[in-house]
Amino acid sequence: MKVKKFVAPTMPEAMNHVRKELGLEAVILNSKVVFKGGFLGLFKKRNIEVVAALDPQPKPVKREKEPVKQTPSHKMPVIDSPVLNEIKQLRKMVEVQTVNNADYPVDYQIIYHDLLDQEVDEDLAKSLLDDVGRNHENTDGVMPDRDTILQDVKHEIENRLSALNFEGLPANNKLIQFVGPTGAGKTTTIAKVAASSMMNDGKQVALITADTYRIAAVEQLKTYANILNIPLEVVYNPSDYKAAVDKFASYDLILVDTAGRNFRDEKYVRDLEKTITFNRNVETCLVLSLTAKTSDIMKIYDQFQHLPIQNVIFTKVDETRQYGSILNIALKHKLGIAFLTNGQDVPDDIMKPNAQMISELIAGEQNDS
Repeated sequence: MKVKKFVAPTMPEAMNHVRKELGLEAVILNSKVVFKGGFLGLFKKRNIEVVAALDPQPKPVKREKEPVKQTPSHKMPVIDSPVLNEIKQLRKMVEVQTVNNADYPVDYQIIYHDLLDQEVDEDLAKSLLDDVGRNHENTDGVMPDRDTILQDVKHEIENRLSALNFEGLPANNKLIQFVGPTGAGKTTTIAKVAASSMMNDGKQVALITADTYRIAAVEQLKTYANILNIPLEVVYNPSDYKAAVDKFASYDLILVDTAGRNFRDEKYVRDLEKTITFNRNVETCLVLSLTAKTSDIMKIYDQFQHLPIQNVIFTKVDETRQYGSILNIALKHKLGIAFLTNGQDVPDDIMKPNAQMISELIAGEQNDS
């Protein structure tokens, strides 16, 4: 067997050297990053070291009385799972080296690429990896493996989220208003919150809807109110709204549904302010769907940012595999995350999140492949 070590600035270049010298039958035995200058090569020049081998094919031995089994031409030999995993990892390394030019070691680059796949903001992803890299500065020059880096990224996410509120609905405000674009799932979310507050917290709950733009929305909330056996008031103007709030003054919790409209229409937000009251004494939750594009989610927030929004509720967790928007908007705007919803069932499909849950969604093992 012929074994040789190859060193090149990138994995594609190293693979070219392997193919030229050992041919297409060469087998990769090992690959790693070799750094020149600086700790772990972060932000410094790096090289890829590949150890490859070529095992000349032995001549077949002719055996008497023992027929040779033929493999059908349409079938491929089975490769052990560890080998397949190694091939997948190698291919990912090649992709990262080819597509991304971020000045990180390969394992850092792969995790950086995964964060971008999760739609984490590019600057935020870089900031997470930079902080993780700096935390490794006292490890005597030993390169942490990818699992260690991933765990440290998760811990860094949790650390940054720890300053935010995950308490669900505030205990000191009993009037909670839900705003957001059409299709975000406000009405169903309100029903889930109402049912959960009644069954788990023993609260008396009342509903108000200002969503008179869509008749179906009013009927939907009426159906939920009838099922839960709680009162509902429909309001059309500020005086109706004040009267409804006064009527429910003895209740523990008043949940207010608002009209869902095109988030690009600034008139929609202005109309909201003409109907209901926004101030620091009233809790306002922004309801956002994770199935929306990241850029749209940020634009939606921009339309509502002048309102006193304290918390966000992210819906349709079960309908996507990209969760970076949770991190982007919560950290950028220092907003609490009251709930996540993951289905249509009332009241079951609602969760009170925490920092660890969100870090697992974004950088959990299921995303590290």
